[in-house]
Amino acid sequence: MHPQKKFHLVFSCVMGALMISIMTFVITLVNVGWGEHFFATWMKAFAIAYVVGVPVIFLLAPVARKVTGKLLGVAP
Repeated sequence: MHPQKKFHLVFSCVMGALMISIMTFVITLVNVGWGEHFFATWMKAFAIAYVVGVPVIFLLAPVARKVTGKLLGVAP
């Protein structure tokens, strides 16, 4: 695999893990509160969101870079 493609894949996985863990934690806490089933509910939400979120990040990050570059008038 080309190093740039590998970087983009690993970046998507790491960014997905960081963002999705924080977002699912907050949303799970808001929706179900801090109870005995919180951790299991959060992990279920994380697993589903990670499977969806990482491919979305992988596919949309280049688009977001291009749009950001155009908005700011700089090369991405």
